[in-house]
Amino acid sequence: MSNHVHLLLVEDDPTFRSLLATILEDEGYLLHELDDGSQALQTLRRQSFDLVLCDLRLPGLNGLELFRKATKEGVAPPFILLTAFGTVEEAVAAMKEGVVDFLTKPLKDPDTLRVLVRRVLEANRRERVLTVLREQETAGLPPDEVLFAGAAMQGVRRLIGEVAPAMATVLLSGESGTGKELAARTIHLSSQRREGPFIALNCAAIPENLLESELFGHEKGAFTGATQVRVGKFELASGGTIFLDEIGELPLALQAKFLRVLQERCFERVGGSREIRTDVRVIAATNRELTDEVRERRFREDLYYRLNVFPIHLPPLRERLDGIATLATYLLQRSAIQSGRSVQGIEPTALGSLAGYSWPGNIRELQNVLERAVILCKDKVVLADLPEFIRRPAPVAAGTTQDGTLRDRERSEILEMLARCGNNRRLAAEKLGISRRTLQYRLKEYGLVES
Repeated sequence: MSNHVHLLLVEDDPTFRSLLATILEDEGYLLHELDDGSQALQTLRRQSFDLVLCDLRLPGLNGLELFRKATKEGVAPPFILLTAFGTVEEAVAAMKEGVVDFLTKPLKDPDTLRVLVRRVLEANRRERVLTVLREQETAGLPPDEVLFAGAAMQGVRRLIGEVAPAMATVLLSGESGTGKELAARTIHLSSQRREGPFIALNCAAIPENLLESELFGHEKGAFTGATQVRVGKFELASGGTIFLDEIGELPLALQAKFLRVLQERCFERVGGSREIRTDVRVIAATNRELTDEVRERRFREDLYYRLNVFPIHLPPLRERLDGIATLATYLLQRSAIQSGRSVQGIEPTALGSLAGYSWPGNIRELQNVLERAVILCKDKVVLADLPEFIRRPAPVAAGTTQDGTLRDRERSEILEMLARCGNNRRLAAEKLGISRRTLQYRLKEYGLVES
């Protein structure tokens, strides 16, 4: 998207600079023009660019010196050197140091410049995507019939289809383990940004003192241990989508900086003053009720409204039990492939028990149960391969509504798991397939905090 690409043009010949500027601006690029190498270095220290086109011979710093200093300071985007025929050998030598290409003066024709700039920008985009892939394992998406299994998910499917092509910020809500990251990936892959990176970050999984650096990056020497420049998630996600899970865990001190990124699409690295622009779509997720967090002044009201542009709620698994057969079959096959075992399916009685359980840990708990069953089963998964708390039907009190029954069963299952784990909440949460924070929320909800 040319209108989001920022180029720095450094050329001291005003006529040639004007020619290049006209060609590049006609392509839709945003251009910053300078005629001095030293000024260019100061500009690179202050703000980010996608590409620098720089004359080899310049007042102040020459083009190669500018490249070397910017690289050493960690502020160098890809460089194209502009060179006269007499200095081509120098330009070729500069490419061995990391300059991506050079362009000879005078310009043969406008297409020479257009093609070269497009090629360099595309190569840089591919490299950024590869960097992302090296940093994280990209999870494949299940088929739509699995992802949206159950009647309660059809509304979610419709909303995702409507919002995916737009640029709107999306706020996904729902209990832990309901598939919010998969929903975010589906939105990304159904959007015009599908060729760009998808960066996921769980705000609750990063220590508070490291979260700002993880999001925005840091400069060399920004703090003890910062021995080199680090590119943050927002910078890596440029041209694509960033997914921020458990956004309710974002510390208040960081919320103002995050709000600025949402509003202006720019930020500074930790320890830096250089403005970095990012062309990124934001999808956030929470298992908290953010309106309560706003009321308790733990979450900024202005940030909440900025995030809540297009809310989508993912129902818990207990509200989509009609999709259990589809989900269980898919997860069973996946677990069998991952473990290298041959499993012929699941018996109806075992499937009935799965469909009769309330799943406080949602799909994550179902996945854990089926992974265990794959290890235990001989051929097919049978009732005996399932945990006892799923095999044994919970007693149903007379006159109890279905909703009441599910809540009672969930309460008793949590109590039973805590008892089996010696009241170790971390271990109980792990075995239930839910986060410790979700378990704590359930304990409070059911009046079991003192249990």
